[in-house]
Amino acid sequence: MRATLIYGAGDVRVEDVPDPQIQQPTDAVVRVLRSCICGSDLWPYGARPATENGERIGHEFLGVVEDIGSEVSGLKSGDLVVAPFVWADNTCDFCAEGLHTSCRHGGFWGADDVDGGQGEAVRVPQAQGTLVKLPVGEDSALLPSLLTLSDVFCTGHHCAVTAGVDPRTTVTVVGDGAVGLSAVLSARRLGAERIILMGRHQGRTALGRDFGATDVVAERGEEGVERVRELTGGDGTHTVLECVGTLPALETSFGVVRDGGAVSRVGAPQYPQGPIGFEVFMRNITLTGGVAPARAYIEELLPDVLDGSIEPGRVFDRTVGLDEVPDGYRAMADREALKVLIQP
Repeated sequence: MRATLIYGAGDVRVEDVPDPQIQQPTDAVVRVLRSCICGSDLWPYGARPATENGERIGHEFLGVVEDIGSEVSGLKSGDLVVAPFVWADNTCDFCAEGLHTSCRHGGFWGADDVDGGQGEAVRVPQAQGTLVKLPVGEDSALLPSLLTLSDVFCTGHHCAVTAGVDPRTTVTVVGDGAVGLSAVLSARRLGAERIILMGRHQGRTALGRDFGATDVVAERGEEGVERVRELTGGDGTHTVLECVGTLPALETSFGVVRDGGAVSRVGAPQYPQGPIGFEVFMRNITLTGGVAPARAYIEELLPDVLDGSIEPGRVFDRTVGLDEVPDGYRAMADREALKVLIQP
């Protein structure tokens, strides 16, 4: 089959790889209908050291079950399923607590001889606990929105939930990428009435307004902090959803949060240390967030996607075939595309 491999910074290739097969009785093989490129994929795309052998990449996909292991129940060939970006057994103590990203028997796509999601098919370990059946057909117009349950929409939801967003809280979202826009949509879904989106790409912030942002702040740094403070009577917002992962984004988040408020970060951090010293301590600010346990949220969010009350799939603004995936990476890295959908 064909699949995407990354060899180094700026070097993504689509090559022939072995067809996935059942290796363990808990496995399934899924034929991929839709996958995508994640903002977190751009970090290795921008900085990965060059290697002679490429590594599989991609962690968001949905598709059709083609084969199942002897110990997998509740699934059959032909089922349409979505896979969260971390596979897990959904039975260990961490999974029972909703922390599937710490599953004792789980792991990551594209690592330890597990297929990446940006290919024609994937061997799914712990298939019974990982895969969620979708009650739609292969040609459903809902597939892009359903695909966001694999990662990006669940990540935005995790950011809002861990920050404590509810109808009584004001919200600032830092970042107008796909996760930031998903966080806007999630905050609105949880009842927030005042949502300030910090971003400067007009096409993206326009979608943010459609998703529920009440204000847009294009300024960055101290100017951006001052502008948010102006909009909130000098206090800042109760919650801040940091969806970038850079140190300036975290510094901005602490600058715009209200005393006693919460900063939730879900952007993959590209820094070893942050400004969490005495000043933050004296302001009683909570720092929360982390990697999203998407599997814990899929059943909760699925009905709203199925009935069309939310359309998180609108974050996809470009579709490519599998052989065009390298162009998709370039488009996202150059900010020509918000999020690229892959249709093998």
